[in-house]
Amino acid sequence: FILAIIFFTNFDIYGVSYRLNMKAKDEKFIRVLSNEISKKIGAPYEASLGNRGIGGGSGASVGTITDKNGSDRKFFCKTSTSPLKSDMLKAEFLGLKEMHETNTVKVPEPICEGSVDGKTFAVFEYLDMGYRGESNEAAKEMGRNLAKMHLHHSPNNKFGFHIDNTIGATFQPNTWCDSWAEFWDKHRLGHMLKLCEKNGAKYQYANQIRAKVKGILEGLDVKPSLVHGDLWSGNAGFTVKGEGVVFDPATYYGHSEVDIAMTELFGCQSPGFYTGYHEVIPEAPGYSQRKLIYNTYHILNHYVLFGGGYWSSAVSMMDKILKMK
Repeated sequence: FILAIIFFTNFDIYGVSYRLNMKAKDEKFIRVLSNEISKKIGAPYEASLGNRGIGGGSGASVGTITDKNGSDRKFFCKTSTSPLKSDMLKAEFLGLKEMHETNTVKVPEPICEGSVDGKTFAVFEYLDMGYRGESNEAAKEMGRNLAKMHLHHSPNNKFGFHIDNTIGATFQPNTWCDSWAEFWDKHRLGHMLKLCEKNGAKYQYANQIRAKVKGILEGLDVKPSLVHGDLWSGNAGFTVKGEGVVFDPATYYGHSEVDIAMTELFGCQSPGFYTGYHEVIPEAPGYSQRKLIYNTYHILNHYVLFGGGYWSSAVSMMDKILKMK
């Protein structure tokens, strides 16, 4: 009985100590967060973070930041204590920063990012999303603006990005390459085929499909355009004011068609979007073939992430590519 009293007394002491330590860490985190936001906006800001669960491809915790001082400035925040997810957050922040600086298609403006005692944060502009009746003109403008972003090319004229990132939760290497064909073969198709094999699915014509795709892409005159990289319908939308927005990117410099192709993979944008886009960048001959090539990468990735029937879909797509003339 005495030992039990000692045990529970010590347990309570340790419990109180743990809670006090966590409270101190939380207060420090909020203090740093407030200081970073204040520096960015040039005005005092006392952050209050409300969690809303898990969101985005990074799997980080997400929440809304409001100002205890009473201003109406709100921000969107992602946080993580996982080293892997922290790297993902940083890459997402830098990708959105690259896109935002083009002043073309609307993205959530990156505000600040950092880490406090192993807890990483990335803060973005808060956008009121959910407009359901976008006009044809709004869709056209979104398409035009995406195309204008695609006209921004890499400063070193190479394909890749200055940081590796993720496609969903899958690691995505972005090592710079001189040619588009080389980049796609090494860091997209070849990379994903190897991941599939690690997960137990090996395509029997892996060498042939890589050679076939590389041969097709080698014949293109492609400039390294800034691309979103993961532009399915769930990563695009409209604000309540009707402004087209893209978010949750897997940014790199590549062929602009990868973004358009993916908009047609899981659902698609409205016709006005494509009309507006092609006013700026006309559709090039052979796009339908390349759409299949580029979207195969994403179906392979879905097998890596979710397994199931995605492998048979990917095999069917690769078989069709092998038969291309």
